[in-house]
Amino acid sequence: MIIDAHAHVVAPEVFYAYRAQLLGSGGYHQDPPKLTDESLAQAAAANVAIMDSVGTDVQFISPRPFQQMHSAKPDEIVHRWIRANNDVIAKSVALHPDRLAGVAGLPLCAGAPVASCLDELTRAVEELGFIGVSLNPDPYEGTGGNTPTLGDEFWYPLWEKLVALDVPALIHSAGCYNGREVYSDHFITEESIAVLSLMRSRTFLDFPDLKIIVGHGGGSVPYQIGRWKAARLAPGLGKDVLEERFEVSLRRLWFDTVLYDQASLAYLFQTVGPDRCLFGTEKPGSGSVTDPDTGRSFDDLKPVIEGIGTLTDADRRAIFEENARTVFSRWKGPQPA
Repeated sequence: MIIDAHAHVVAPEVFYAYRAQLLGSGGYHQDPPKLTDESLAQAAAANVAIMDSVGTDVQFISPRPFQQMHSAKPDEIVHRWIRANNDVIAKSVALHPDRLAGVAGLPLCAGAPVASCLDELTRAVEELGFIGVSLNPDPYEGTGGNTPTLGDEFWYPLWEKLVALDVPALIHSAGCYNGREVYSDHFITEESIAVLSLMRSRTFLDFPDLKIIVGHGGGSVPYQIGRWKAARLAPGLGKDVLEERFEVSLRRLWFDTVLYDQASLAYLFQTVGPDRCLFGTEKPGSGSVTDPDTGRSFDDLKPVIEGIGTLTDADRRAIFEENARTVFSRWKGPQPA
């Protein structure tokens, strides 16, 4: 079975008109999104057809990251919009329960305490049946405010709730409006900061059962690992809280395969181990363009991973299916033959 643990909802275009309405009215207009059952069914069916075209059996879908607008004001806009996204995901999953599962967006607003998103987290998991959450570590979306990094105790109420519910968090940045980075660049920046701040903190000592997946292969960290290995051992650079080699600490995290390059994927597996990696494609998304060297889309990653000769059959089974079942333990989807 092929489980794609990192994908985003395919919604009818009219759904995003609701986003514009919320922004235009400052959240004053409270009409629900104008979605028909037919349009939602067509969008979900289109997503399943894309999965079929590349041999994906199941996708775990979350809101489109750059559309989440966590920095919008007033906060009510964000809460209404994220709730609407989660509702659309839940309806898509209900149409294809053997092919899709929900990963919730969180309405964590710029400048707000993390506890403000916990009601929607609880609703998504306990009422809608979601199996994980997508977490943006920069709700200011590059606009200049400073949310504490993920290693800070600011995040402890969320970690406590995730552990209690037994759901993982996929670290995935959202929009970026600072003029220095486009949102795709910002993804990698924030994912790198997330990894390094967690590695320096007490988070995994205080929450040993916390499950965190870092999107896009861990940002830049696995590919700059020599710097961080040296920094942990070098005198005078300060000592991280975790008293172990950096490469050991890194295996407290999980990583997805949204990298679109075979050499990068091979290095990720070599660095953190295939037993810590989950198959993910973000398809359809920015990788859904044709690779001139292969004639396939960049995000058609199953044959790319199958072509890495250093992986054993057991490694591939772990990447394609078994690790996702371990991390997303609430998912009760079809069992392997």
